[in-house]
Amino acid sequence: MEKVREQLQVRKERAVLVGVNLRQRGGVTNNNLAELAALAETAGAIIVDRFLQKLRRITPATYIGKGKAELLCGRVVRFGADVVIFDNDLSPGQIRELEEIVKVKVLDRSELILDIFATRAKTRQARLQVELAQLQYTYPRLARMWGHLDTLAGAAGAAGAVGAVGGIGTRGTGEKQLEIDRRLVNKRITELKRELVGIDKRKIREIDGRRGMFKICLVGYTNAGKSTLMNALTDAGVFVEDRLFATLDTRTRKWVVDTGAEVLLSDTVGFVNHLPHHLVASFKATLEEAVNADLLLHVVDASSDDVFEQMDSVEKVLRDIGCGKKDTIAVLNKSDVIRSKQTIESVQTIHQDAICISARTGMNLDKLSKVVLSRYRGEEVTVRLRTSVANGKVQSFLKAHGTILQEDYEGESVEFEVRLGKKEFAKVERMGVEVIDS
Repeated sequence: MEKVREQLQVRKERAVLVGVNLRQRGGVTNNNLAELAALAETAGAIIVDRFLQKLRRITPATYIGKGKAELLCGRVVRFGADVVIFDNDLSPGQIRELEEIVKVKVLDRSELILDIFATRAKTRQARLQVELAQLQYTYPRLARMWGHLDTLAGAAGAAGAVGAVGGIGTRGTGEKQLEIDRRLVNKRITELKRELVGIDKRKIREIDGRRGMFKICLVGYTNAGKSTLMNALTDAGVFVEDRLFATLDTRTRKWVVDTGAEVLLSDTVGFVNHLPHHLVASFKATLEEAVNADLLLHVVDASSDDVFEQMDSVEKVLRDIGCGKKDTIAVLNKSDVIRSKQTIESVQTIHQDAICISARTGMNLDKLSKVVLSRYRGEEVTVRLRTSVANGKVQSFLKAHGTILQEDYEGESVEFEVRLGKKEFAKVERMGVEVIDS
């Protein structure tokens, strides 16, 4: 079975999808397999069959039990499949046993997602993050994944044969190939972490350099329309494709919400149900934009049948990275193609400030801008200020960021009665004005 594991990619392969419904847990549904199918198709596979099983308990050796594994083998032969993809995470031993029975490559959900990320990573940072996640996933599976790892390296062999593994000057008492591979993987993981720490520090310096700017981050389930919304609001020209994980790299652009109200808007990698832990950890630098944002726009695909499940998945990842309590606005995208208004009403019952939009048509983007502007400016206050007539900076700021209700000149001074947001008021106070009444 060594050759079975030589390639982990599923591009242009015929795939059988497997889902397990554990009766006591609720388990996998057809909707889950629909998402698995979308993931597999994104990786380039051709779906030829779906194998959904109800089980009382997991079988340690093969996950689904030997009998059902043999039934699966029959389906593989019948449909001429090249790969079996489970909507569950499997242990190395389970993968090995299943491959012995079905005679084709077996992948689990995490491995499939890692493969998609590997093909989508374009920048050096994204490639390093994906490689780190792959190595961390692979490391505990080395012993089961590769048949050659039982050989010895460095020794002359049991019979002292010439040509054993290792060259002149490298032949010692012998070291298992598994131990060598583990050592090399550990070394590479250390190197990747060191390089990513450097990228992380540069990222933090970039974010620190934006102090004083209001930062907004788009978060959401993969393919919810974040990049389309980014383009609609900022003309960013971000790559858009109707496929999962089209965007892996963060883009940050200026967004002029209103006259005098300029913010920074960032797009992030999309989340997915059961996103592999190693990916979340590896993409820490990319997710730093969300951690340091003043406001999150949670973009939701309102046309999806799994709206609540997708929102829950995103909120879980946000909690995992420390953004669970951050100021967030739910943005119900694709509202122009929803099948049932009841779904929207249900979401708005939980998220009362949710806004229905369409990034594709521009529907309600002006409404979204107004809500974001209110968060940017904060609660409005009416104050009376006095400053020098020569202080043009203050006068320009008030006209750009507030509403001047009254303006009185007396000698070298001028008094303004103005309505503006609390955040702007705090900035005005630092400009050397006298607050007469607030």
